[in-house]
Amino acid sequence: MYTHSTKVRVRYGETDQMGYVYYGNYAEYYEVARVEMLRSLGMDYASMESSGVMMPVLELNCKYIKPARYDQEITIKTTIQDLPGVRIHFKYELFNAAEELINIGTTTLVFVDMAKNRPCQPPADFLDRLKVYFS
Repeated sequence: MYTHSTKVRVRYGETDQMGYVYYGNYAEYYEVARVEMLRSLGMDYASMESSGVMMPVLELNCKYIKPARYDQEITIKTTIQDLPGVRIHFKYELFNAAEELINIGTTTLVFVDMAKNRPCQPPADFLDRLKVYFS
C-alpha cells in the first residue's frame, strides 16, 4: 500500500452561495492529490503521456460527510491499496484543519496505449517505483 498526503486551501471561487465547497470541485481536489502522489513517486502525467500512455478516469465515487469552507486548509490522504494492472484504484480521505473527516472518495483510472487507443499495462518504470510499497 502507498499513501501520500497533499494540502489544498479552499479558494473563494470554489465555494457556492452557502460558503461550502461546490460539490463538483471535489473531483478536482482528487486530481490534485493524485498528481501530487505520482510526483512523490518521481512520475508525472506529462512524462507518462510522452511515453505513449494516458490515464483517463473510468469511475469516480464521492461521499460528502461535512462541508469544506472558504479559506480552510484541507488535507487529502490518497492511497493505492493494490499494485495496479490495467486499472489503478485511488482512495481519498479529506480532512479539515481540526482533523475531522469531511469527504471520502475513490477513482478508477485505466492505462491506455495512446497509439492503439486500447487498455494496456502500466509503464514498467511506474510499476518499479510502486513495487517497493507492496509485499
